[in-house]
Amino acid sequence: MDSGQYPVRVDAVLDPGPSRWLWLVKWLLVLPHVFLLAFLWAAYLVLSAVALVAIVITGRYPRGIFEFNVGVMRWSWRVSYYAYSALGTDRYPPFSLWERADYPAHLHVEYPARLSRGLALVKWWLLAIPHYLVLAIFTGSAWTVAANGDAAGAQTAGGVGLLGFLVFVAAVVLLFTGRYPSGVFDLVIGLNRWMLRVGAYTGLMTDEYPPFRLDQGGTDPGTRSMHPSSSGETVGVADAQPTSPGTASSPPTPDPSPRWGVGRIIGIVVGSLLALGAIGALVSAAVLAAADEDLRDDGYFTTPRVEVQSPGYAIVSEKAELDDSDGLIDVLRDLLGELKVEATGSPGDSVFVGIARTSDVRAYLDQVAHSVVTDVADDDSSVKTRFVEGGAPRMAPGEAGFWVASSEGGGTQSITGAPSEGDWTLVVMKADASSPVVTRVALGATAPVVDDLAGILLLSGLVSGLLAAAILAASLVRRHRHDDVPAAERDPAAGP
Repeated sequence: MDSGQYPVRVDAVLDPGPSRWLWLVKWLLVLPHVFLLAFLWAAYLVLSAVALVAIVITGRYPRGIFEFNVGVMRWSWRVSYYAYSALGTDRYPPFSLWERADYPAHLHVEYPARLSRGLALVKWWLLAIPHYLVLAIFTGSAWTVAANGDAAGAQTAGGVGLLGFLVFVAAVVLLFTGRYPSGVFDLVIGLNRWMLRVGAYTGLMTDEYPPFRLDQGGTDPGTRSMHPSSSGETVGVADAQPTSPGTASSPPTPDPSPRWGVGRIIGIVVGSLLALGAIGALVSAAVLAAADEDLRDDGYFTTPRVEVQSPGYAIVSEKAELDDSDGLIDVLRDLLGELKVEATGSPGDSVFVGIARTSDVRAYLDQVAHSVVTDVADDDSSVKTRFVEGGAPRMAPGEAGFWVASSEGGGTQSITGAPSEGDWTLVVMKADASSPVVTRVALGATAPVVDDLAGILLLSGLVSGLLAAAILAASLVRRHRHDDVPAAERDPAAGP
């Protein structure tokens, strides 16, 4: 890179008489911008991924996507300058992607004629790591990691970084004196300028590596100014000497490209949200398909085995009440399919597992010592139980004739069945009705809904993806070529 010149230009003008107190409520005033920018940045991410593919294939950043993404950065910079990244103006930011010469914050990025295909794959993460470390200090993330030892928490919790501290100092001085310290302003703009340069580089908008240089002041002393060429693309020329601190030279002429109207912006946002939804649906479908392939055991999704113990003669579940008055049974069958319960006894023991009507189980275990499972422990490796005092049962469980489904024997025993209306209780005992009972239990279900849901997600993802592509293409294509022609050169008969 030519020392002293960079294709990203950031300028700002400090208000001559800022309000002492307005900064106290700017967090509330910028909420409409924050809401809209959340959608615009979602579109920015989607379009950046599209641009990455285009750069790798063609070596060019699609012009329409470039204009939109630069516009999102410009809008964000104006809001940041108004709010707590600078507090440099009390003029409310315009709701626009377009350059506004009458607003005191400006951002220009020179459109690149060609971009490296290889760099596009690594510059936004690997090559930018040194700058990310510096920006972590600017924004406070580094302090959070150092204090908490949690890099993930830094992304959400943040910290008081150098930029935030300087803006706070400026706000306090402004509150008591009515003046914004010019030295602090120059440094604040320099820090923001560094971040915006890195943002443009990691956004694939330039191949020129951002300088490790703090260019301070309202006028950007380290970039090329942007002026349109006869071909419609911007070219760099040497910038004028910086003006006095806190001021900026006249903003460069805006790029001669069609304005982003509300309809196009809405189209971009809607298309991008559909694209994100499509990606989520396709990824979810792939995860479900992999789970269906790898996690089934003999056709069942099975929980981990949990050890259950009772000093008494039986282990029983709490009552499961299924009422089919509102079609619940059919819903459960569609969702869960066939259910399975597996019980494994201690070595050498014969285990019994059965399910029956709750009233029959209560009659059988009346005055019998047993444990009722009440909940799963926090570590998911055991369960919580409630012990009921009593004696031994009158007969072995296999001799009772009220079981709807049962199985007994050595090793692992299982029972299967579909959800049915009624009150049901599951019982695990030793086959000879002795105590204590120690067993490991697992539950399973065929869950046919997984296959259906994977198919629905796959179809919806494909449809949403195609629709998103159509909407994005329609919004990005320049429909009127005469928009690129200066107004003075247009044929009056052609209309506006």
